[in-house]
Amino acid sequence: MKKPLLTAAAISICATIGISALFASDNAAEASKTSAPDSYIAADAAISANMLHGAIDPLFTQDKFSETRAFVLMQGGEVVAERYAPGYDADTRFISWSMAKSVTAVLIGLMVADGKLVLDAPAPVPAWQRPGDARGNITLRQLLHMSSGLNHTEAGDPIYESDEVRMLFLDGRGDMAGYAEGQVLEANPGEKFEYSSNTSVILSDIMTRALTKSEDPDVRRKAMMDFMRGRLLEPLGMTSMVPEFDRSGTMIGGSIMHANARDWATFGEFLRNKGSVAGNQIIPRAWFDFMLTSSPNDPAYGGHIWLNKKRPAGSDIVLFPDDAPSSVFACLGHLGQVVLVSPEKRVTMVRLGKTQDDVGRPIQEQMAEILAIMPRS
Repeated sequence: MKKPLLTAAAISICATIGISALFASDNAAEASKTSAPDSYIAADAAISANMLHGAIDPLFTQDKFSETRAFVLMQGGEVVAERYAPGYDADTRFISWSMAKSVTAVLIGLMVADGKLVLDAPAPVPAWQRPGDARGNITLRQLLHMSSGLNHTEAGDPIYESDEVRMLFLDGRGDMAGYAEGQVLEANPGEKFEYSSNTSVILSDIMTRALTKSEDPDVRRKAMMDFMRGRLLEPLGMTSMVPEFDRSGTMIGGSIMHANARDWATFGEFLRNKGSVAGNQIIPRAWFDFMLTSSPNDPAYGGHIWLNKKRPAGSDIVLFPDDAPSSVFACLGHLGQVVLVSPEKRVTMVRLGKTQDDVGRPIQEQMAEILAIMPRS
């Protein structure tokens, strides 16, 4: 379903009016200020302000959560609560880390809908097209499911030997896609789940090559940005989002996008509404059905997004499958970045900050508690 840029721009006007207006609850007429600084709870929230404040406050005040910098809670498309730590506010852009992967998946969905890419066709990566190269059998679906079979180590020991760190900061940083695409297979495509930021950069390169044949970094960067702005950011009214690119002009689609907390909440609402903005279907709902369906090798992972389901034996718990429906899903990032969505309760919740991953479990548990006290709207 191809939409011209003019249509997307027209939709963006409606989206900007509709979604941005949801955050007008900052003014005193529509919201009540709690005792905490830079903290607001809607006066007409379906739950008492004291109860809601009591559930949110620990994220900012208790040591076990380390450093929460921003929190936004929406229900039924309306802001219920919003809070910032000192030094941060509604205009602060926060780094996505791996939440960017879900944005990349949505952009891939747009290109699939346009007919530029095919989900179950071999991924069009030039480096894999030589006769006898088994990597040429890897499909977009397998890349989105983190089941490419490529030898990507996300977190190595020592850390500087991990493929993610080498790609982002060391010998692969100048041409991240080239580094990621140059790895050999360690398993047959589709057989093994291995979470990998390198995989998302491969997807970014595939998208850029679908938009332009140029190898000029500036041309590649502009082609991707024009597409992203016209087809996603402007229609959603996400005016703060800024993705980063490497020196070859490839978007760092697995880990480095910046946006304010409200825009991250807007993205969560977009996912909750399965691609509908102001009554306009930006992407076919079938794409979100794909994203939110378990991959064959890990029930808790869909199409570049985490699902609230039990993982295979020996895998870390990611969300809270024992405490909320399996339909709950989340964009998750390093250091405790979370965009959590509950379709049943029509809730989108955003937590941004800096908490080391090995002590991040309390964040998930507290967000489960907040979700539990929210009534169905």
